[in-house]
Amino acid sequence: MANLSLCVFIILSMWCCTTMAEPDVMKYKDPTQPLNVRIKDLIGRMTLQEKVGQMVQIDRSVATPDVMRNYFIGSLLSGGGSVPAKEASPETWINMVNEFQRGSLSTRLGIPMIYGIDAVHGNSNVFNATIFPHNVGLGVTRDPELVKKIGAATALEVRATGINYAFAPCVAVCRDPRWGRCFESFSEDPTIVREMTEIIPGLQGEIPINGRKGVPFVDGQTKIAASAKHFVGDGGTTRGINENDTVIDFHGLLSIHMPPYYDAVRKGVATIMVSYSSWNGVKMHRSKELITGFLKNILKFRGFVISDFQGIDKMTDPPHANYTWSIQESVGAGIDMVMVGYNYFEFIDGLTYLVNNNYIPMSRIDDAVKRILRVKFVMGLFENPLTDLSMAKYLGEQDHRDLAREAVRKSLVLLKNGKSVDQPMLPLPKKSTKILVAGTHADNIGNQCGGWTIEWHGESGNITKGTTILSAVKSAVDLTTEVVYVENPTPDFIKSNNFSYAIVVTGEYPYSESSGDNQNLTIPEPGPTTIMNVCESVKCVVVLMSGRPVVIEPYVSSMDALVAAWLPGSEGQGVTDVLFGDYGFTGKLAHTWFKTVDQLPMNVGDPHYDPLYPFGYGLTTEPTKGF
Repeated sequence: MANLSLCVFIILSMWCCTTMAEPDVMKYKDPTQPLNVRIKDLIGRMTLQEKVGQMVQIDRSVATPDVMRNYFIGSLLSGGGSVPAKEASPETWINMVNEFQRGSLSTRLGIPMIYGIDAVHGNSNVFNATIFPHNVGLGVTRDPELVKKIGAATALEVRATGINYAFAPCVAVCRDPRWGRCFESFSEDPTIVREMTEIIPGLQGEIPINGRKGVPFVDGQTKIAASAKHFVGDGGTTRGINENDTVIDFHGLLSIHMPPYYDAVRKGVATIMVSYSSWNGVKMHRSKELITGFLKNILKFRGFVISDFQGIDKMTDPPHANYTWSIQESVGAGIDMVMVGYNYFEFIDGLTYLVNNNYIPMSRIDDAVKRILRVKFVMGLFENPLTDLSMAKYLGEQDHRDLAREAVRKSLVLLKNGKSVDQPMLPLPKKSTKILVAGTHADNIGNQCGGWTIEWHGESGNITKGTTILSAVKSAVDLTTEVVYVENPTPDFIKSNNFSYAIVVTGEYPYSESSGDNQNLTIPEPGPTTIMNVCESVKCVVVLMSGRPVVIEPYVSSMDALVAAWLPGSEGQGVTDVLFGDYGFTGKLAHTWFKTVDQLPMNVGDPHYDPLYPFGYGLTTEPTKGF
């Protein structure tokens, strides 16, 4: 009996030791486990400090691998102009992002970070990237399949720099061109904006047929997470003032500004960014009614909601006046990740204090972190956190530039063609004795691309690689045609040179956000002077580059032809393809062209609708072979 008891004791001891020594099965690291199992397993292991860190996004300029590791930072961003080096190569970008990522992977749980950038018309913060037309031009095309292809190309060019998240698309419905972000809007018509949300499956991949509504989807290492923005009503602010108040009833909000979000959520958008603006006096960053009540509970959005850059700071006047209150209100409203920017110490301490003292329940923190982890899991970040240098080849790829050139062609709107119907000026002859090219935007890539290009506000000059209109003209015309470029020619110079015709390329200078707010919407000098000097001296076509309709009525009668080229980006040949008749004009206005700013806001369907050129207007031409 004693021997039997001893055997039982030994067997039980061995079983206990085996059980105690059994390794912890980390289900969250197993890609074969169901998504919700992985999320539940990981969040169950996380401390409050680790959870709070996941809710923080900071600029790369204040990040180091040690910061990523010590504060469990969930996300980084490159704001406009925030780059590893001037004209940095894609390999330099990849190495920088990978270094930060290794800091995140060295934490206790090894949760990878997500890196965001304002790739709003291509990966436009990066030197030598393909710069596509801004949304104001893409809406003109009314071509969702084209926009989807642009999304796919943009995703590759973002991945080419090691980055996996774009703060795009902007799905604002711009109702007043005085707004400095109107160029980021596809149209004043929510129907067109809804169609253009097809860029989301371009960026992220096509959601599976059996995919759950509202659940984010990112299809592998050639795709990136997208962010529909800015939720909601940013395009309807009073007098078009950026970050201002959108005064509209609930029905108006739902019928004009909300519809694109229905489509974005249905197409599996990974994140949604909240607007700086207010709705009927309530800052969107604290609108629990719309963020949690409508977006999360009614639309069933399961990705994460992110603030705009230092958006919670701007909840008070002056900004940052009561930061603890701003944290409480914004997180309580349903914001999951906060684009803190720089001062992450204060945010982390503030949010931790609010949770520990029961001002914000742990359930709200867990909801936020689950959403962030859901996006990271569906992106495949846990399996493929680092980027291989071989991806660098996709930046500025020729196929992408050809696609951008096509988009330029389709985005142009022909507003006038000849001083009489039976004498059209376009298409232009390629073979002439001598032609004049003039204007501030004719030989200037920066002006051609507009805001959100290399720098936050953009910049005039040869800031990145591309083809200017002047270069495109020289390539398009016959070898015997002399092309003379003078930026601001005098009438005497023009008349003394016997030009066959002139091309004037002028418009707005680069801007973004509040710096672009404009209550006058006049073309800045010397644009108007150049138009009048040239067009009153020789037969002329004006190619107008602007982020919105501007005041042109005083000058139209002096022009022989007028083309709205918007902000076409890096591929200027798309303009000359149509000017010289290789392709026909097909674009139709997606924004109403007003006569005077006193009419604004004025949108199609308004009782006082009396435009210079109505919504949907656009003359057409046929391609001319061998012209």
